[in-house]
Amino acid sequence: MRAASRVVLDPQRRGEAVRQFEDALRRKIVGQESALDAVVSWYQTFQAGLHPPGRPIANLLFLGPTGTGKTRVVEAVAETLFGDPRALVKIDCAEFQHSHEIAKLIGSPPGYLGHRETHPLLTQEALNQWHSERLRLSLVLFDEIEKASDAVWQLLLGILDKATLTLGDNRRVDFSQAVIFMTSNLGAAEMGGLMHGGPGFAPATELTPQLDAKMDRVAIEAARRKFSPEFMNRIDRMLVFRTLRSEDLEAILDLELGLVQQRILNATGARPFVFDCTATAKQLLLHQGYDPHYGARHLKRAIERNIVFPLAKLISTGQVKLGDLVRIDTDPVAETLLFVREAEGLLMPTGREGFAADAASGAGLGRGRVAGRRVEFPLAHEG
Repeated sequence: MRAASRVVLDPQRRGEAVRQFEDALRRKIVGQESALDAVVSWYQTFQAGLHPPGRPIANLLFLGPTGTGKTRVVEAVAETLFGDPRALVKIDCAEFQHSHEIAKLIGSPPGYLGHRETHPLLTQEALNQWHSERLRLSLVLFDEIEKASDAVWQLLLGILDKATLTLGDNRRVDFSQAVIFMTSNLGAAEMGGLMHGGPGFAPATELTPQLDAKMDRVAIEAARRKFSPEFMNRIDRMLVFRTLRSEDLEAILDLELGLVQQRILNATGARPFVFDCTATAKQLLLHQGYDPHYGARHLKRAIERNIVFPLAKLISTGQVKLGDLVRIDTDPVAETLLFVREAEGLLMPTGREGFAADAASGAGLGRGRVAGRRVEFPLAHEG
């Protein structure tokens, strides 16, 4: 009788569906590798059907400074799985700072004034609204959990441990097919002190793995001081989002500019056009959009102020037309952005979808271009 052959297995290998999920996330999220690895791991466990029975699929606490992408990761997961970043139940914990406001989550018991007018947020219907035959999964986000009252934390104990919630009218809600995300800015002040200096801190000269490890300890210790041991014991993973590096912001800038282009294609009706930023224009945006205290949010505001608002003026005044190519450069004298039409009426592929695909990928800009003239818009960046 021949002995069975010995095969070494590879537990690090990803299935095809998990690889596609991971690739899609990495196209949307920059600079937070540990968080993405954790999210991909729970998704693979869910795909294999090995998530713990009688508990949520995963309880994840995201820590770190504002603007580092904590909420954005959850929205990216929803967008990847369901095609919509709003495909989740989001609870803004800043709205639940008082104990009586918990009625907005679970409803009022029968007999209380306003019982029939109170519609709880955490119902089974809300959890299941994005379920399909292919994917029966719910995403629940408790944003800025440290701002919630003790009553909300007590409510979470049962959800995180037993995956059940009893509403005010005694209906039961099952969270066993849900991933619970919680975000918090706890420790952000101390982390900022490590980065930029402050009372008792010397400013960091460079971002190193040792500094990241120190910031991880600061954030986790802040969470342990804030939350009770029984609450912390129900969390599967605490993930600290690191401060974004300059190369991260450059990649985020490219992502955000791509989203602006998509907004143009979706919003301008019969007049879609494409724009392109020069390297110097991107450097100006990065210079104006970098703020260590606000992370990527400040960069987004700089893009809205310097790119979106001027382009909206060009659209509303008819200065750009169907198929135009607008190049965004810098004015070295005024140190502002300069908007230049490099070509008019680029040859359109058949159908709006074809144009959108080519424009978003940059394909087609070098071919089929009719003779254009260079036109500057000196008023585009005023105001």
